[in-house]
Amino acid sequence: MLGDDVLVIVLAGGAGERLAPLTRERAKPAVYFGGPYRIIDFVLSNCINSGLRHIFIATQYKSLSLNRHIRQGWTVVSEELGEFVEILPPQKRVGEHWYQGTADAVYQNLYSIIRENPKYVVVLAGDHVYKMDYLKMLRFHQDMAAEVTLAAIEVPVEDGKRFGIVAVDESDRVTGFLEKPDQPPSMPGQPELTLASMGIYVFDSDVLIKALEEDAAKPASHHDFGKDIIPALIGHGRTYAYPFYDENKKSAKYWRDIGTIDAYYEAQMDLCQVNPEFNMYDPEWPLRTYMPQAPPAKFVFAEDWRRGEAQDSLISQGCIVSGSQIHGSILCPNVRVHSFCTIEDSILMPGVRVGRHARIRKAIVDRDVDIPRGALIGFNPEEDKRRHTVSEGGVVVVAAGDEPYVTAVSEVALRLEAEADRRG
Repeated sequence: MLGDDVLVIVLAGGAGERLAPLTRERAKPAVYFGGPYRIIDFVLSNCINSGLRHIFIATQYKSLSLNRHIRQGWTVVSEELGEFVEILPPQKRVGEHWYQGTADAVYQNLYSIIRENPKYVVVLAGDHVYKMDYLKMLRFHQDMAAEVTLAAIEVPVEDGKRFGIVAVDESDRVTGFLEKPDQPPSMPGQPELTLASMGIYVFDSDVLIKALEEDAAKPASHHDFGKDIIPALIGHGRTYAYPFYDENKKSAKYWRDIGTIDAYYEAQMDLCQVNPEFNMYDPEWPLRTYMPQAPPAKFVFAEDWRRGEAQDSLISQGCIVSGSQIHGSILCPNVRVHSFCTIEDSILMPGVRVGRHARIRKAIVDRDVDIPRGALIGFNPEEDKRRHTVSEGGVVVVAAGDEPYVTAVSEVALRLEAEADRRG
């Protein structure tokens, strides 16, 4: 089988600085997304669904929670059959420095790659959200007799300056690679579109090894696939662009690099829509993760003055919504919302506790944060900016150690609370 000749390397060591403070204590691929999932789960699910079961994950920054998640949630392969999902931390096999770039992360692990003796090596980023059958790309690689194949997605020319852009001829052979150009080259026959690199590469293993060794000998190199390896190979080998085929089964192709707070927030808010762009409910393309042992989500109290309910929201296992209103929000596992709260257009990470009478709007609350009684988040811009991180798009990020603004609870609210408690 084709998959038996393939080794996958997932690059999961980036610092994710633009997602701070969510990456203050964890690597970007370990950030939660869509309730119980982590960002890395989507690329790993793609691998398993594609039949690729020889997977290395190169980690570096703040990798403890990521390592634990892989250990707990990704023991789905058979070691008896030679399958594996293994962590590759920096080992300094070839020098005294940590990973210096995406290509250097792979170069420093050539020992592990050579030991597996693969025919093909697939290099993936661990921080993108999409659905893709990598076997289709590998077959394209074989059919074109390519030495290097990179996946590319069509984007409007005016948006091309945000991406690494791939120039191709009529046969999809790569003729150039430009990093965030001011004037992106258009696709053949489609002047309104250009091809953006997705950070997904297939290499003949001997070609990759030689390219990495040559790049490592260049002191001025960035040791990066997009900036150095791919441009160097274009003129010396058979390099092709694979047009992204989306397994998401929607009218528009879905691929998100959720590298900023606003991009992360918007991608998750889409999941709350009636017909979201990203389909998490396709039984033919299961999304795997570590599911904590937790009871079903529960909503309690149904009086007029205290009603536990959620609308247009994703509520994970272990959550209890006690007499509060949840609108257009995502609650990760084991969140507890006490009575008389309103939560709108927000993301609550695992273990968050929300005290009575709190109001939260357009916010991300990090893991295990306790929101005090009467807190007001997302309503007073000056107080939010003084106490929390606020994105350019106005998303308030509440991290551990922040002290939310707290308002006095009105006498009317206290009377309703006392009456509700008296009635049980």
